[in-house]
Amino acid sequence: MTALQIHQFAYNDDNYGVLVHDPKSGETAAVDAGDAEAYLSAANAKGWELSQIWITHHHWDHTDGLAELKEKSGATVYGPTQKSKPIAGLDVHLSEGDAVDFAGRKVTILETPGHTLDMINFYLADDQILFSGDTLFALGCGRIFESTAPMMWSSLLKLSKLPAETTVYCSHEYTAANAKFALSVDPENEALQGRAKQIHALRERGEPTVPFTLEMELATNPFLRPHDENIRSQLNMEQHSDEDVFTEIRKRKDNF
Repeated sequence: MTALQIHQFAYNDDNYGVLVHDPKSGETAAVDAGDAEAYLSAANAKGWELSQIWITHHHWDHTDGLAELKEKSGATVYGPTQKSKPIAGLDVHLSEGDAVDFAGRKVTILETPGHTLDMINFYLADDQILFSGDTLFALGCGRIFESTAPMMWSSLLKLSKLPAETTVYCSHEYTAANAKFALSVDPENEALQGRAKQIHALRERGEPTVPFTLEMELATNPFLRPHDENIRSQLNMEQHSDEDVFTEIRKRKDNF
């Protein structure tokens, strides 16, 4: 199977757009559509024509450019079954376990509610790639707007069980701030300390910290590690459940 080509680009203050291209078939998918001009410029620069648009959730910075992008590209739009705010322009509504065919590849839909009720992730198992939207960030997770901490924890637990080699593309460059917070709840983690230094160096050079591997998140992201004894000790929560510890970590991040 021909390897996919992936082009990541920035728009707005901290959003990342992504184009996924199969060189054999010529098919190209856009992940989200927050800014039509940014996506069209990226596609034109690569010489790719959009055939599909994958929407992760309804927030404006992921959907504001959808109408224009769909009109100018003629692409088929895939997105979540409505569970909160409707998304105008969807052609195919997707739920847990559904699959999208992209250039002969199976793209599996994972429902990951928490940030929003309608959040979905797009997972290409054969390519070991996950597009996590605003669910899993580098060293973080999405703020909980429409759901509950237990629901978000369940979504993150689902993602944590994917192969560790999975490459994750999230939708925002929040990593430097996330690293500072992570060190506040997991200060003795040597892997995290080393990663924080690497992140600082990348951002000093204006380079992205995304994508990243799930393996790295499992070692350094406190939102995936409420079971860790050092984190529990730092929070004085040695006897609490993982869900309780996660909830406390999320609460602290909200107020950090």
